[in-house]
Amino acid sequence: MADIKSVLTDAEDLLTQAANASGERASELSAKALALLEQARVKASDVQVVVVEKSKQAARATDDYVHGHPWQAAGVGIGLGVLVGLLLHRK
Repeated sequence: MADIKSVLTDAEDLLTQAANASGERASELSAKALALLEQARVKASDVQVVVVEKSKQAARATDDYVHGHPWQAAGVGIGLGVLVGLLLHRK
């Protein structure tokens, strides 16, 4: 995410410079900015793929645990429900 923010900041700077420039220089800066934006889009897509895959792995692990330990999972669920109920009742 830091890479994406950095690329977007660079693209923003280039677009600002392009707005202040004229002629060939403005076209060159705009082209560089568009290339940086495309790079950010690709990186964001890569991050999305990683996040989705990790989420699926976590869901599989949770599902496996719940199927292997149903009473413990129910106990945790009940405990969290009671805790949330107590917190909501205090307000």
